Amino acid sequence: MASKSDAPLDDLMMAMDVVDTLRHEEGQVARELKADERDAAMVKRLREVYAAQGIEVPDHILKAGVEDLKRDRFVYSPPSAGFQRTLAMVYISRSTWSKWLAGAVAVLVIAVAAWYFLVSLPRQQAEEQLLARLQALPATYTELVDRIGDLTEIEDIEVKAQSLADDGNLALKDSNNDAAFKAEADLRELASGLQEVFEVKIISREGVPTGITRIPEANADTENYYIVVEAIDPDGNVLRRSIVSEENSTAEVVDKWGQRVSENIYNAVRRDKMEDGIVQKGTLGQKRRGELDIKWRSGVQDGAITKW
Repeated sequence: MASKSDAPLDDLMMAMDVVDTLRHEEGQVARELKADERDAAMVKRLREVYAAQGIEVPDHILKAGVEDLKRDRFVYSPPSAGFQRTLAMVYISRSTWSKWLAGAVAVLVIAVAAWYFLVSLPRQQAEEQLLARLQALPATYTELVDRIGDLTEIEDIEVKAQSLADDGNLALKDSNNDAAFKAEADLRELASGLQEVFEVKIISREGVPTGITRIPEANADTENYYIVVEAIDPDGNVLRRSIVSEENSTAEVVDKWGQRVSENIYNAVRRDKMEDGIVQKGTLGQKRRGELDIKWRSGVQDGAITKW
């Protein structure tokens, strides 16, 4: 056990040690004694504690320690809340919130970039392309009208082309973009139709009927006659054409159809095929460059079917 001289402490250090010891002993003393007896009991308790350690502490130090405990001396009190304290806490916790902030900034940057490249930029490009197309339409109309004029000598077709161009220019002035683009599409279709060259050939190969008859629902006493045909271009390719069926008034793009003919042509084609299995006079009509309509053989009638 240490002697009195082994543990010399100055008054301040001793007082701090006393207060610290008191905090450990106060709970038990408080439970056992009333408030008016607590100070004396704590002094006595402290004396016993230090005596057990071989340390002699003067009574005035012990009493001062009890008073310091009451005044919470030597107890750290955090600074009160305020702007400076908030800034200090933010700085201290920067390693935590900076990671979340960096993540949030990265997500925001990605979202902004995605919106720009996937939404804003395509929309801007589409608007620029639309404006460029609209600005070019007057020159496009003129070019198409000139092309049509070079393709045909039929005055009615030339007048129709100029009328379509005038309608398109008027639509542009009225900011009617749909009508303006439709005028362009109609002019292109007209020019394409004039450029087409093909022959309408009677089909006489195995697996495809050459002739078909129908009794129309509107008149059961009448029989309609059809020859199955296809359009062949100068290179021998079969063309697909839009044909309106007179049975349901529906247009369908097909590579063969039944063209209505007179009974005389129907019978003539049937006899021609029966001779040797081949239709010798196989051309039913001809589409020439610069014209829109097919020049049919005599006896070919208006009307067609697409299914049989």
